Amino acid sequence: MSRTQEEARVVIDNAQQVQSHWYNAMVYADSKSSRADAFRNYNALRGVIKSLQWAYFNGDSPLN
Repeated sequence: MSRTQEEARVVIDNAQQVQSHWYNAMVYADSKSSRADAFRNYNALRGVIKSLQWAYFNGDSPLN
């Protein structure tokens, strides 16, 4: 089953909201461990967003 671009846009928007949460968690972390966890999750979502944009909207390759 193939997803539509509209469905992909909803997922990208949701991923960007979660990424924003992790960015705030990273900025306001009270320990090095918490900051590292938030940073890892923030960066993982960067890859998710870039891959979805590439797959559905001809964005830049996620490998670059």
